[in-house]
Amino acid sequence: MTEEIGRIPAGGFRELGPINWVLAKSAARTVRAPRMHLFATLGQHKRLFLAMMPFSALLLRGRLPQVDTELVILRVAHLRGSEYELQHHRWMGRRRGLDDHTQELIFAWPDTSGGDLTDRQKTLLRATDEFILNRAISPEVWQQLSSHLDKRQIIEFCMLAGQYDSLAATMSALQIPLDNPGQSDRYR
Repeated sequence: MTEEIGRIPAGGFRELGPINWVLAKSAARTVRAPRMHLFATLGQHKRLFLAMMPFSALLLRGRLPQVDTELVILRVAHLRGSEYELQHHRWMGRRRGLDDHTQELIFAWPDTSGGDLTDRQKTLLRATDEFILNRAISPEVWQQLSSHLDKRQIIEFCMLAGQYDSLAATMSALQIPLDNPGQSDRYR
């Protein structure tokens, strides 16, 4: 099987430099992939990548509970059809408490009554949908969100949804291939 190549081929040591090469190799090991194409591509813009990494890491382990973070990321990935994000974050979501049934409810939202979703999860899904699809949050959903999150968490929610929307668009435009194409974790 030949490796799929994006519009900007994944870089090696020369293109990434020592720091980004180590980060890309470490990330690939973490996700059990031969190569983490996202890091091996974006890492070719050395300064931008090094600036983005702490911000992304902070969002993944910020003030929002990790289960909420993964719910938002999965919803953004679903809305944007980002198979790359879904492949990584379905697995991460399971580790954070979002089992396959809950993930299916996240992807089916709002065409389902929400079934086993909590009021907090439904509110996060409403807010994510409005943020991504409308670039705004209505007063009604803002009030609901405010009943679950404090002001710092709301700021973080917006930055998280925006970051993963941006990543989905970047991966799509650059046609970054999946890290484990044979193990595609379909979400539909």
